[in-house]
Amino acid sequence: MDEILDYPELRAAACPFAPPPGYAELRERAAVTRVRMWDGSTPFLVTGYHEARTVLGDSRFSADGTHKAMPRFVKFEVPAETFNLGRMDDPEHARIRRMLTAHFTIRRTEAMRPMVQEIVDDLLDRLIAEGPPADLVADFAFPLPSRVIGELLGVSGPGFAEFQRISKGVMDFTASAEEMGAALGGMVDYVTGLCAAKRDDPGDDVLSRLIVDQELTGELTPQQVVATALVLLLAGHETTANMIALSTVLLLRHPDQLARLRADPGLMANAVEELLRYITIVQEGTGRVAIEDVEVGGVLIPAGEGVIINLPSANWDAHFADAHELDVSRANAREHVAFGFGVHQCLGQTLARVELQIALETLLRRLPALRLDIPFGELPFLYESMNYGVARVPVTW
Repeated sequence: MDEILDYPELRAAACPFAPPPGYAELRERAAVTRVRMWDGSTPFLVTGYHEARTVLGDSRFSADGTHKAMPRFVKFEVPAETFNLGRMDDPEHARIRRMLTAHFTIRRTEAMRPMVQEIVDDLLDRLIAEGPPADLVADFAFPLPSRVIGELLGVSGPGFAEFQRISKGVMDFTASAEEMGAALGGMVDYVTGLCAAKRDDPGDDVLSRLIVDQELTGELTPQQVVATALVLLLAGHETTANMIALSTVLLLRHPDQLARLRADPGLMANAVEELLRYITIVQEGTGRVAIEDVEVGGVLIPAGEGVIINLPSANWDAHFADAHELDVSRANAREHVAFGFGVHQCLGQTLARVELQIALETLLRRLPALRLDIPFGELPFLYESMNYGVARVPVTW
């Protein structure tokens, strides 16, 4: 275990949907390996499926983002309020998560289906009325989760236009480190102002209920409410938008699987799980720090060492037979770790599933002749993004 390898490159243009070849090579050598990061640190990299679930599900690995050994994936400073929930350990993590869980139960999110369907139909009505060509990202994939989150947090009217403008800045992964840091700071300012407005005039929305039920009772500080709202805005917005666009492109590249979905819409729920497994957009990795000596995959990870779990690599592990093949009827597709695993797995995963199922089913049904309007090789995939995506998807029908 003395050898330290270079941290693998991100996805490559030659095969934009597959994890980089370096991860398959690492899995064959050892599912747990030392790697050298951009900042000179040498954390352990976990590339195997079972090893990933072990680390993510073991309380001996900390998610505390303030730990000096926590792997750093970005070269800009992230505002302190951002992503706090995912960077906490229990019991504080569990305490705050419990306050949110009730808003994202399967029952609650299933009840949102009519609202999501209405938004999807409205977006497609406009897209069809304007006629081809269109940009699937700007005209459909991005505004859908934006409007859903807006409904959840009670952002409407002129405030929604401002929210969309700021969100686009945060999601511009072609921006420089300084521009990205400024955009995140702008989002923090926006959410702080939104919380202040809800405090003065609460409505019937998730953010207002957090303020009334948790902040005003002393369960959460105003800063924690801002942090929680940021998690809901950022984590559930960009990721879903990217998945809608990438899933559509991937299905267009696999006409046999697309034909199966059109012939049997009942496959859509399972197909969404397979798409999540196959694409796995959180491409940079998930960070942890060992708080005591732990053996994973036959490798001892000493206390105080950083660990990176690469989710795309885990989802292409041999646990999934012929993992490189897209199969919308794959029997164990739902066993993927695209949403993470353990106590920190994605809070909004049930809502993401609902949005993806409705968006893809309706898009394929209403636009049976949908196709790319530029060569596949010219699509601007976001190879350098922490969360993988595609900047534009010109389509026609």
